[in-house]
Amino acid sequence: MTQQIKLTRRLAMLGAMTALGGCSAVAALNSAAQPLDTYDLAPAVGATGGRRSSRTLLVARPEASAAIGTDRIMVKPDATSVTYLPDARWSDELPAVFQSLLVRSISGTGRLGYVGRSEGGPIANTALLVRMDAFEVRVLGEGSFEVVVDVALTLLDDRTQRVTGTRSFAQAAVAVDDSPTAIVTAFQSVLDVLLPEMANWAAGRA
Repeated sequence: MTQQIKLTRRLAMLGAMTALGGCSAVAALNSAAQPLDTYDLAPAVGATGGRRSSRTLLVARPEASAAIGTDRIMVKPDATSVTYLPDARWSDELPAVFQSLLVRSISGTGRLGYVGRSEGGPIANTALLVRMDAFEVRVLGEGSFEVVVDVALTLLDDRTQRVTGTRSFAQAAVAVDDSPTAIVTAFQSVLDVLLPEMANWAAGRA
């Protein structure tokens, strides 16, 4: 029974249903207050070999649409609809999660003097701008699901503000079912491919 139906009945029955309506409202609040299962993602380091420098790279907080830039796991039942995986959330708002993944993946190569978030740290030689175009679960039909990640990276010389490189990275993977564990596992498999590619590209051009 939806909350709208409950509200309509309470209004129709006036005082006779006030107590019952109050109980229903308390139950709904208790349900909404239940904590969601929280999921995190792991960095994937790029190649540790190659050119090394003492240069500094600061990673900006990714740009993302309001639908993506939340701590909920976004699901697209079709091309125009957006919903979220019930009973599950990321450990932080997704742009913050992805920013941390990039910092740790690039820093783990050991090829740059310093890699950190743009919100702090030393003066940067290079800034890494990030745009998240997709980070979602797509419903394919007949009980099949696909996770899709599509991210654009841009390197910017911090002194001259000149763009020194830009590249898009995209990958998809099929989830075995629609459970949060299966969905997050599929996202991790995608990032295990994309994050090393991003780290190698950024470390090699910064």
